[in-house]
Amino acid sequence: MNNWEVVINHQCLLGEGPVWDHREKRILWVDILKGEIQYFYPDNNAHKMFNTGQLLGSVALRKSGGLIAALQDGFATIDLDQGASQMITKVETHLPDNRFNDGKCDPAGRFWAGTMSTLDIPLAGSLYMLEKDFTVVAKIAGVSCSNGLAWSPDHNTLYYIDSPTRNIVAYHFDALSGNITQRRVVINIPETAGYPDGMTIDTEGMLWIALWDGWKVVRYNPYTGKELLQIRLPVSRVTSCVFGGDTLEEMYITSAKTGLSANDLIEQPLAGSLFVIKNSGFKGMDAFEFIG
Repeated sequence: MNNWEVVINHQCLLGEGPVWDHREKRILWVDILKGEIQYFYPDNNAHKMFNTGQLLGSVALRKSGGLIAALQDGFATIDLDQGASQMITKVETHLPDNRFNDGKCDPAGRFWAGTMSTLDIPLAGSLYMLEKDFTVVAKIAGVSCSNGLAWSPDHNTLYYIDSPTRNIVAYHFDALSGNITQRRVVINIPETAGYPDGMTIDTEGMLWIALWDGWKVVRYNPYTGKELLQIRLPVSRVTSCVFGGDTLEEMYITSAKTGLSANDLIEQPLAGSLFVIKNSGFKGMDAFEFIG
């Protein structure tokens, strides 16, 4: 499957975390290094941007309106209409060289996001859960590069990626308490294929995993660990993906150009672009929203 299109002529340094906003019919994604939220309305080709003023890991929709965000050092609410952000709580104040990375809401409306070292110190990060009352609970410690999150269609399984491990792990997920148990490795990405980065899940419960330095998004069966399908892209640093559009059958894919050499950039002029696969033949689910 290689029928990709470039959504707009805009390239991020480190594009990440795409979210389809079904209410506003727009795709949102972040440029982590520039601290920007990009958003685009396919119906009228309007492209807008909000700068948070600091590194920005990820955003998710908020049920009451606006967004919840994992900024460099904590959680915040963001109102794109007003162009305003408000810090909720800081996290890891004792680790000033850490920053937040990928994040998503769970089926019960909590926001999960993880951290990583900006100095590439292994095992320095953690995965956190922001409760609806804004309390923060540490869920997984000793993480090197906290990345993709997805919940199974029946809401009983959390899938999680710590990129350098090249593993996708699964946990039994209790939606009522947010507890995760029974950790197991369900997919291992071969060394030659790049690093697993962001991911999404389709209605059949299959995982779509973006491969950093892998030039593709791959569909995997988490029950067998087997690769099912590849979407090859013209950029090496593929970072994440999400289903969007009115029927949730379009796949949006983010990418990065940070760290690429001058020669790499000549070979990959579209690095950092947002791509879309129209009529993908598969269907996603509406993003869970933060309730709080």
